Amino acid sequence: MALINYANREINCKLVYYGTGLGGKTTNLEFIHKQVPPHVRGDMVSLATPTERTLYFDFLSLDLGSVQGFKTRFALYTVPGQEEYNASRKLILNGVDGIVFVADSGRDKFEENISSMRNMEENLAEYGLSLDEVPWVLQYNKRDIPGAVSVEELQAALNERGVPAFQAVAVNGAGVFDTLKALSKGVLARLA
Repeated sequence: MALINYANREINCKLVYYGTGLGGKTTNLEFIHKQVPPHVRGDMVSLATPTERTLYFDFLSLDLGSVQGFKTRFALYTVPGQEEYNASRKLILNGVDGIVFVADSGRDKFEENISSMRNMEENLAEYGLSLDEVPWVLQYNKRDIPGAVSVEELQAALNERGVPAFQAVAVNGAGVFDTLKALSKGVLARLA
């Protein structure tokens, strides 16, 4: 839930990138961190294993400046993709204002995407939330890999609610800011 401080005229929102292991969640944040000017972003904090897999979370803060007279900040988090870290995944969703579900377009990740989506819904339910209440978008990442699952197949399997969906190649930034911009607008519209 967004923290709104009327006395200081500040809004702080929490955005979570959710999805399968090695699907591109951390890569999204790393690209954003590299592209956004230092005065707008904080340091990128990553708690990863020696093989660079996210162990607990990644974190990046963005200062959006003034939105309707309020200083607006977004805290971007990723969850670990591995299901054995479900307690961390659930904890990171606590207080979420918006979600980017990052789906890996690899054919071998198709079922894992579906399982991760179900897991996200179950973890939201633990907080009394559903995907009908939380602004969220889909990102179909790794569109450049050979044999990628078609967007139509991904839409049919993951987007029954018809939320905004974006094709991406996070390693080169394609679709990264389109995804973030759409979610940001959804979150801010909900606060208005």
